[in-house]
Amino acid sequence: MMGYRIFLAGASGAIGRRLTPLLRGAGHYVYGSTRSKANVDTLRSLGADPIVVDVFDASALSHVVALARADIVIHQLTDLPKDLNPLEMGAAIVRTARIRSEGTRNIVTAAIAAGARRLVAQSIAWAYAPGIEPHAETDALDAGAEGESGINLQGVIALEDFTLKSPPLEGVVLRYGQLYGPGTVSDRPSNSAPVHVDAAAYAALLAIDHGDPGIYNIAQSNRYVATEKARAQLSWTPDFRLLA
Repeated sequence: MMGYRIFLAGASGAIGRRLTPLLRGAGHYVYGSTRSKANVDTLRSLGADPIVVDVFDASALSHVVALARADIVIHQLTDLPKDLNPLEMGAAIVRTARIRSEGTRNIVTAAIAAGARRLVAQSIAWAYAPGIEPHAETDALDAGAEGESGINLQGVIALEDFTLKSPPLEGVVLRYGQLYGPGTVSDRPSNSAPVHVDAAAYAALLAIDHGDPGIYNIAQSNRYVATEKARAQLSWTPDFRLLA
C-alpha cells in the first residue's frame, strides 16, 4: 500500500511527538505543524516536514494544507501548560476551548479545500454527563456544565460537531483518557480513565484507515468509560508502547 500524505496539526505536543515516528514507520509522509519556529528542528528529527502556522490564521492554514495535498488530517492541538499548573489552567482552558471551536472550524475548512478524505481529532473521555457508568460513546456529554468546566465542554462539543458533521470529510473523534508517560505530567496512570501517551498515539495511527467514522473512547479498562468499541473497530490495544 502506498503511504498517505498526512497533515498533523500539533505535531510538537505530547501525542504528536510520539505519533510522528509511528506514522513515518508505517510508510506515511508527515507534514507536522507547529506555531513556534523553536520546534522546527525537533519535528524534523522525528521525521516530519515541519510547517510553522497558526491555526487561527485561516488563510495561511488552508494554504499549507493545500500545498501538503493531505489525504488525512490529524488534529492534536491543545494549549495547556506542560505541568498543568493550577494557577495557569483557567486561561489555558479558555485558549484550548478556542482552539477546539474556531481552530477546528479552520482545520475542517482547510481539509475539505485540500481534498482530504478523513479527519482524526483529539477529544476527551471525561466530559460525559452524569449517569450510568461505564459511559459508552453514545452517552450524552455534560452540556449543562458551568464555570471552567462549561467553557471546556463547549469547546469539546464544537470540536466534535465540526469533526463529525462536515461532509465529505470522514470524521473520527478520539476521546482520550488522562494521559501519562513521556512528555506528560505523570509517569503513572490516574485512578479514573488513564491512557499511556504511546497508546494514545497508536489509536490515531490506526484511526487513519481503520474503523467507521464516529467516536471512540481511548483508555485502559476502567469503570468510567467503555473501551470495547476501539478494540473491536480500530484493533486498538492500550498496551502498545514505542520501543524508544
